[in-house]
Amino acid sequence: MTASITHPALPLKNIVVYPHIVQHLAVGRPASMAALKRSTERVTELVTVAQRAATIENPTIDDLHSVGTLVQIKRIESHDQGAQVIVQGERRVRIVAAVPDDECLLLEVEPLPVLSMPGDLPPDAPDRAAAEALLRENLALAQAIARLMDSENGDQIYQQLIGTLPDPVVQMYRIANLANLTVEQQQAVLAADDVRTLMEAVHGILTHEQQVAEVRRQIAEQARDDMEAQQREHVLRQQKRAIEHALGESEEDPDIAELKADLDRADLPETVRKEVDRELGRLGRMSANAADYQVARAYLELIAELPWHARTEDRLELAHAQAVLDEDHYGLEDVKNRILDALAVMQLNPEAKAPILCFVGPPGVGKTSLGQSIARAMGRKFERLSLGGLHDEAELRGHRRTYIGAMPGRILQAVRRAGVTNPILMLDEIDKLGRDFRGDPAAALMEILDPAQNQEFRDNYLNLPFDLSRVMFITTANTLEGIPRPLLDRMEILELSGYSDLEKQAIARQYLIPRQRTEAGLTEAQLDIPDDTLIRAIRGYTREAGVRELERVIGRLARKRARQVVDARAPLSESVQSEDLVELLGPEKFKPDQERESREPGVAAGLAWTEAGGDVLYVEATLTPKDEKVTLTGHLGQVMQESARAARSHLWSVADRIGIARSTIEENGVHIHVPAGAVPKDGPSAGVTMATALFSAYTGKPVPNDLAMTGELTLSGLVLPVGGIKEKLLAAHRAGKHRIILPAENESDLSKLPATVRSDLDITLVRTIEEVLTRAFG
Repeated sequence: MTASITHPALPLKNIVVYPHIVQHLAVGRPASMAALKRSTERVTELVTVAQRAATIENPTIDDLHSVGTLVQIKRIESHDQGAQVIVQGERRVRIVAAVPDDECLLLEVEPLPVLSMPGDLPPDAPDRAAAEALLRENLALAQAIARLMDSENGDQIYQQLIGTLPDPVVQMYRIANLANLTVEQQQAVLAADDVRTLMEAVHGILTHEQQVAEVRRQIAEQARDDMEAQQREHVLRQQKRAIEHALGESEEDPDIAELKADLDRADLPETVRKEVDRELGRLGRMSANAADYQVARAYLELIAELPWHARTEDRLELAHAQAVLDEDHYGLEDVKNRILDALAVMQLNPEAKAPILCFVGPPGVGKTSLGQSIARAMGRKFERLSLGGLHDEAELRGHRRTYIGAMPGRILQAVRRAGVTNPILMLDEIDKLGRDFRGDPAAALMEILDPAQNQEFRDNYLNLPFDLSRVMFITTANTLEGIPRPLLDRMEILELSGYSDLEKQAIARQYLIPRQRTEAGLTEAQLDIPDDTLIRAIRGYTREAGVRELERVIGRLARKRARQVVDARAPLSESVQSEDLVELLGPEKFKPDQERESREPGVAAGLAWTEAGGDVLYVEATLTPKDEKVTLTGHLGQVMQESARAARSHLWSVADRIGIARSTIEENGVHIHVPAGAVPKDGPSAGVTMATALFSAYTGKPVPNDLAMTGELTLSGLVLPVGGIKEKLLAAHRAGKHRIILPAENESDLSKLPATVRSDLDITLVRTIEEVLTRAFG
């Protein structure tokens, strides 16, 4: 039995040291540095053993493999992070136990037998023959792998690394050391108890390495052959062109010839033709496999597909245009008249520039569909571009061809799709353009929309002048607030206000119901909606300026009706009654403000404008005794807060004249609240409403529940004009407010109001807050 010995141990990550093999090691852990120091103080020997898991920083004996190597330290180079150590393996050892130590890992080990070829056995012994056969096979595989890796110097490399070693066992260890193995594979070689097991383990490794080397050689040869083929093709093409040029002959590539024919048919301008000829010559000198070949080809295909001269003949008959616009849209007389005016000018002067129209209005009033109707009336092609959320200027102007994946901008792509130089391009949601480090799309639009500049518009991708002056641009927006002023100056603003209930009823009867009836596959008798049912659906299930939600409601009715017809539960002649709506559509979403019918003092109804149209906004005021502050709640903006303070200050200054006890103001603060606190509110038009609510709170007189008002109030008591009058009055009409107070200077806005709505409203025009209070309280 071999006696055991104790040595400092060096746990290793992802590496195994073999007997007689020199190995470089990086040492950095404190315990490993202590083991090095301990070994150099005595016999310069220590034990190296591989860890089972490389992630363990402080391994114990249970974390180590059972077989390691006793090594001789040849050299140590210390540095700040640890040391570089050169060791040479001496013999294999088996780990017996760990010896307690506070500084480093001490292991008790016992030496294992030294492996050697079975030379003492007779020549015909089976173990000797098998070992020699495996040895020769392994050496042959190792030499073959060296040749695969370096065909010229493979034999020399093999001889230097392996052939000069006299001991076959050491040769096997050297092969395992050079191979790209896992720790488990390396450990299996070290732990082999006899020569035959060692030879078999190395044979498996060499077989795998030979397969890997063969595949790598094939990949390298294939890549080299492909490169040589491309170079050969390029040289042959150059020689072919030279020979054809010398003989006065040339045979073009069929694809290039077809591309040239397309470019000839495009009838390019002279300046464009020169650039195209230069690019064609460059393309002809390229190999079809070149990286820039497809880029150049795609560029020329774009030029061939662009409509440089093609155009549609405008149909400018006013009667036809009027019929088309009336067929597609109800009302909108101002907008229709402006379009007809433009057509009349174009009829008298064909060279006149088309106007750049901007349709501004709440969602669902028909801005986008109006652009389609204009295109149909004029006989032009129509393309729509959505600009909402656009941040990158290159989306409009295109990307330069130097970038991978470059493409032309959206404007040029739309003209390309239209196929003519005079389409109608609708730029939708222009008020929702973004801006960031990639540029300002609004700045790019200023050139695109300016007739004085867009005659030679240069897309970054095309980099050639293209005439956009014949394009008729129409833009849409919900509000003008997000549009830069220089861009607004280039457009003619046409406001599309919301619809009254009667207008919505007519639109539903003329457009929405027939469309939803057709989509649901119903006949006129199967989907018959009387007027009273339609009005209840409008007032109880929608609250919008447009008709988009109304069409969804009618669509739900049509689908419910279709199911009843399929289930044979609805007679063909039965119409949809108003009392059926709850069953078909569920409870009404919007009901009159029942709780506002009898108001407490301090509550007044104002009229507000929103992007979705007009709305009724209530202002509530209450006194706070023994307090002088003005408390404002309801998510009010800065302008609205200033309006509230100005209203209180004015009432205080004229308290004696208007019948308010001055002591009531002086001894009480006031709290003003505007409901719907989660919704931001701002603007000066609530000034007279706040003053009326404050007067009601100070005097204890309630404001009539059918009265609504709007107007800006100055500190001196003047009532100034405000915007959005039509939308506000339509909202008041929807909410059942029949008595309205407006600034006198907004009288001209009443002409825009539908006659049916105007006749239902009792409108008072005022110039001062005293007139407002007189109208409200008598």
